[in-house]
Amino acid sequence: MYRRKPSGNWPERGKSIVYDKKQIAEKLKRWEAYLSRYTLPAWEELPGMPLYMEQVVCFLTKTLEFLPKEEGGSSVVTPVAINNYVRMRIMPPPQRKKYGRVHLAYLIMICTLKQSLAISYIQKILPPDLPEEILQVQYNDYVEKHRRVSRHCIGQMQFAAQDVLDPLCTNENAVSNLVTAAAIFSGFSNLLAVKLLDLLETQPEPGAEANQETCRKAPEGKEAD
Repeated sequence: MYRRKPSGNWPERGKSIVYDKKQIAEKLKRWEAYLSRYTLPAWEELPGMPLYMEQVVCFLTKTLEFLPKEEGGSSVVTPVAINNYVRMRIMPPPQRKKYGRVHLAYLIMICTLKQSLAISYIQKILPPDLPEEILQVQYNDYVEKHRRVSRHCIGQMQFAAQDVLDPLCTNENAVSNLVTAAAIFSGFSNLLAVKLLDLLETQPEPGAEANQETCRKAPEGKEAD
C-alpha cells in the first residue's frame, strides 16, 4: 500500500500522500485502452441539426468524457463559459440561440486546448470568423493531430509508468514519481506551445522586411515606389 490522499481532504503539512499502487495501475491500464480507441468526432459526425445550449453542454460532456468536469459540476463546460467564449470572440455567436457544426467544432477545440493553454493563447490559434469550408478542413486536421498525439501519449505513459505497472516493483515512490514526471512533461509542453505562439507574434508579415528595405534605399525627400 502506497500513501494516497484521502478523498476531499488535503494531507496535513509535512505528511505524504497515500496511494493504492494496484488500484492506480488498473486505472492506468483502463486509461490506456480507452485512449487507444478514442478519437474526436470528425466534422461529418457532428450533429447536423442545430442544438440549444442545454443540448450543446450534454453533447460536449458525452463527447469529451475524458476531460475533467467543471469544478462543482457534472459537465466539461458550462453555459456561462460558452457565453464568455462568444463574448470574448473566441468563437462565433449562435444563430437564434442555436449552435451548429461550426460552433461545436470551435467548442471541441477550445475545451481540449484549454487543458494546457490560457484562453488568450487559444484566441491566437482559432480565428473566430473562419469561413465554414476552411474551418471544416482545420477542424478535421485538428482531430487527426489529437488522435496521433493521444497515441504518442500512450507510449510515453507506458514508459513513465513502468514501476507503477510492474507488480513486482517495490519502489514506494513509484506513483508520486509518475505524478511529478507527468506534471513536468505537461509544463514543458505548455512552455513550448507558448514560446512558439509568442515567437509567431514577433515575426514580420511576408513582404514587410522587403518594404522596409525599399524605404531605406529611397532617395531623401522621395517616397519609394
